[in-house]
Amino acid sequence: QVQLAESGGGLVQAGGSLKLSCAASRPTANVFAMAWFRQALGKEREFVAAISRSGGSTRYADSVKGRFTISRDGAPNMVYLEMNTLKAEDTAMYYCAARQGAFVGQYDYWGQGTQVTVSS
Repeated sequence: QVQLAESGGGLVQAGGSLKLSCAASRPTANVFAMAWFRQALGKEREFVAAISRSGGSTRYADSVKGRFTISRDGAPNMVYLEMNTLKAEDTAMYYCAARQGAFVGQYDYWGQGTQVTVSS
């Protein structure tokens, strides 16, 4: 099992940047695939980005491709989501998630979320 805690959310103007962090209760490198999801008010949760256990592979939702970068190149229990050129439609609660095995599939462990609000 692993516990996840997100941080780094906040209020930013459209066109700005934010970097979200996800701290795990144990090292996740080479053990857990990690991902970010988001849920806007009144909408279903949607996939944002994922990174493989090794960090060698990533995938992104089309809506964020080229603007967001997922990484795990820091401490072995940390995953990041760097968000650039933010748009009003990026406003949502952002959740970190983990799963053992491939980064495609159902995620088993979830954080509490961090709110990102982009003002237009």
